[in-house]
Amino acid sequence: MMSLAVVFWMYVILFAVIGGLRGWAKEILVSFSVILALAFTALLEHYMPFVRDVLLPQQSSTLFWMRSIILIMLVFFGYQTVNLQRFAGKLTRERLEHAILGIVIGALNGYLIAGTIWFYMSDSKYPFPDIVSAPTGTVATIANNMLRFMPPNLLGIPGIYFAVVVAFIFVIVVFV
Repeated sequence: MMSLAVVFWMYVILFAVIGGLRGWAKEILVSFSVILALAFTALLEHYMPFVRDVLLPQQSSTLFWMRSIILIMLVFFGYQTVNLQRFAGKLTRERLEHAILGIVIGALNGYLIAGTIWFYMSDSKYPFPDIVSAPTGTVATIANNMLRFMPPNLLGIPGIYFAVVVAFIFVIVVFV
């Protein structure tokens, strides 16, 4: 059985490769869609009575699926970007620099996406024991140390709201 930490790093590397192929301008929109998903989830969990009073205390697989579907849907639409060729001259000077920055932002996206889903699984007490079990032993220590630095932990309230504001300022300044 593979450790979730290994799977996490595999996804970070995979998303870095994808980012290098797509370029930084398209990858930054995916990063912003993850930030938006985290903010939307935080709003639902704090201000929607059904989610706050029924789902959150149970820490069930339903809560995991609600959070994950919101994240996956917004990431999917983040990857379905419009053709940004008209910005290509404005945003980049060299193809190599464009690809390297795409790799860095793609790795960030891997961290954001895989880390968020891992955090949601951990927060729901790993609701699928036949597929993914909770780490034990030294792997549990490594996993718990890594989970402290996952996006939902780092971008808690009010930090996620500031991240959304900064993301939209960036979109307005660069893309408009």
